[in-house]
Amino acid sequence: MLNLLRFTLGITLAGALLGGCQAMNTDGLVASSAPPEISGPAASAIAGDMVSRLAEHVGPGTGTILLKPDGSPFGGALEDSLKTWGYAVISDQDTKDEKLIALAYVIDSHDGQVLARLSTGSIDLGRAYTTTATGAAPVSPLSVMRRG
Repeated sequence: MLNLLRFTLGITLAGALLGGCQAMNTDGLVASSAPPEISGPAASAIAGDMVSRLAEHVGPGTGTILLKPDGSPFGGALEDSLKTWGYAVISDQDTKDEKLIALAYVIDSHDGQVLARLSTGSIDLGRAYTTTATGAAPVSPLSVMRRG
């Protein structure tokens, strides 16, 4: 149990440090990035899990998501998953929608695992996954950080 706690704390700390090193975009969020080597099925599994968790905290389909994907398989999978959950997704800021939710993501590899983070102006969600060519499975509890 103590080893699991140390492992989870290490993953959380690594994610926080990695996230702190990312460039900020104009919305005050990190610039979205994901490695292109994550398989399509793994990207879809991670995106599906993370969007379901996001919906638990902001409500399903409660607004328009402003997403600036990086062209990676994860960016496309995230956009598809958001639409499946009922969110409208746009990639530019030229909208007058009062319920606009800016969303950024960071996907990184560490010690054979994938660290995933979704960020909005009010919440950050993070989780570690193991990946295979056919999918991904969570290996840590969901980390939730609320702002303001």
